[in-house]
Order: sequence, then structure tokens, then C-alpha cells
Amino acid sequence: MDAPSAAKKPETRPKRTRDGSGLRRYLIIRLLLIVPTIFILTTLVFMLMRVTGDPITAALGGRLTADQLQERIHAAGFDRPIIVQYFEYIGQIFTGNFGTTLSDNRPVLEVLTTYGAATLELAFYALVIAFIIGIPFGMLAAYFRDKAPDAFLRVVAILFYATPVFFAGMVLKLIFSVWLKWLPVSGRGTTTTELEMQLLKGKTGIYLIDALRIGDGAILADVLAHALLPGLALGLLTAGIFLRLVRTNVIGTLSMDYVDAARSRGVKEFRLVRVHAYRPALIPIITVIGMQIALLLGGAVLTESTFEWKGLGYQLTQYLQARDFVAVQGIVVLLAVIVAVTNFIVDVVAALIDPRVRY
Repeated sequence: MDAPSAAKKPETRPKRTRDGSGLRRYLIIRLLLIVPTIFILTTLVFMLMRVTGDPITAALGGRLTADQLQERIHAAGFDRPIIVQYFEYIGQIFTGNFGTTLSDNRPVLEVLTTYGAATLELAFYALVIAFIIGIPFGMLAAYFRDKAPDAFLRVVAILFYATPVFFAGMVLKLIFSVWLKWLPVSGRGTTTTELEMQLLKGKTGIYLIDALRIGDGAILADVLAHALLPGLALGLLTAGIFLRLVRTNVIGTLSMDYVDAARSRGVKEFRLVRVHAYRPALIPIITVIGMQIALLLGGAVLTESTFEWKGLGYQLTQYLQARDFVAVQGIVVLLAVIVAVTNFIVDVVAALIDPRVRY
């Protein structure tokens, strides 16, 4: 008699990982967080700008008679309850109306579009310089870990980060512009370059792109020469952070099992750093770029003032001196929006590169 056959167990299929749904959920959550972030920042800026009173009195007090001042305040609606002004301002922002500057009677949106490109261009130069300096020297410090070159580079990284941007800018100007006379002292270009940029049809406001469109090598060289010192002054700040971050992560990667296996096969240490530890060390760099954008935009205010780089930072200092809080409010809100959107983009890139970020 045959032995009773064993009951067949139902087949268990491995569960499919919902990688796509996890990514979508993560992106939706990050996108939804942008709205309250911008809302909170806008509210804080609005309230802080009202602490000193109404903007009309702050900007024009002492230059107008009491009756003229009161007439301007009433016409602008600044004598209404603060909550009414707040909701009206929020509604105007959603329609793209940031108000009109008090010192030069220009739409704030026009100021933002005119000078915003210059600030973004400066931040781009600084970020490129930070990558060029921070990543290679961070890998070099990891290669010579706990040796003299490593100690020297760590001190340099601390100096880069601790040195105020305006002081670094003045030192660079003194060395390369005054003593060596290699680079221009200030501005975004010579008078000829500025004129060419103003006459160019369909200009972007980003001189590097516009110079490439013109196709004149002399103008392109002039634009890059004027951008080098301000980009370097601002980029060194972030380069110090990148250097230490790359060093730490490369050293951590070099202690992984797969790196030890490669080392046991006779792979040289420099190749381990350059090939096996390089890419994993870049993932943390990508995740902190969003925070560095905020740092770069904050540093751009001092850098632009030092080098007379006419961007939003430079204009912000001018409007602060004029106590034009309507213009200041619009510029700060735009910078907050840029930081929030940039952080979202960086989060998306980080989630695509490293699946662990999504969960």
C-alpha cells in the first residue's frame, strides 16, 4: 500500500517591493511640505517687517509733512488692521504681485526678475568652485588619513568655513586685484560687456549664458574674469564643508567589507579611494546641497556688496539702507521660495540615487 502523499504546501511567492509607490509617496509628501514651509516663512517675514511700524513711515518719515505721510499711508492701506493687511499680502503673492518699492517706485517683481539671475549665477559659480576644491581635497585627506597632509587639509577646511565671506573677498581683492593686478576689482563685466548684455535681445540675465549666445571670446573671458573672485570668496565657504564631509565618508567607506575584500586582492589604496569609495561618498554631498544653497544665498548678500555684484543681495543692502521694507520683504520671500524649491529638488535627486532616503 502506498504511503499517503504529503500534502502540498501552497506556493509562497516573494512579495514585490513597492519601490515605485514608495518613491511616489515620498515625493508627494515632500512636495506638500513646500506649501506650509513657504507659508510660515512668508508670515514670519511679514510680521518682522511690521515690527518697526508701517513701511511708509520707515522709508519716508522725515522727508514728508505729517499730512503727506498720512495720505500715503492711507493710500497704501497701511492704516488698516494688521490681519487685513496680512491676508491681502498673501493674496497678492499668489497672483505674483509683491508690491511696489517705496524708494524708486518699481514693481518688486521687476526687481526680482532683473537682479535674481545675477544671484543665481553667483551661487552657481560658488557651487562649482566648492565641488572643484572640496571633493578632490577631501579624497586626498582620506587617502593620507591621520598623516601630515590630512591634518593640514582639515585645518584648511576649518579656515574656509570660519572665515567671513566679506573678509575673504577683501583679501582676494587685495592680492589678485591690487597687488598682482590679475583680476578686476568689482562688477560683473567691463562697460563694453555691460552694454552688450543690455542690448542683447532675449537676454537671460545670466552673463555666462548670454556671453555664450553672443559668441565673442573676449566678452566670455571678461565675464569669467569678473566672476572668479566673488565665486571663489563664496565658494570657499562651502568647499570647507564638502572637504570634511567627503573625507569622513570616504574613510567610512574604506572600512566596508567589500573594500577590505578588494584590498586583500592587492588593489592599491589610491585605487580604492578613487574607484570604490568615491561614489558612495558623494551621496551625503547631494543630500546637503539644499542646505548649502541657503548658505550660499545668505553669503551672496555680503559677497555682492563686497564686489559690487549687482544681484539680489546687493539690492537688498541698498533697500535696507533706504528702509524700503516693501522691497526687502519681497526679496526675502523670493529667497525663501528658492531655498524651499531647491531643497525639494535635492530630496528628489537623493531619493533616486539612494533608496534608503525614501523610507
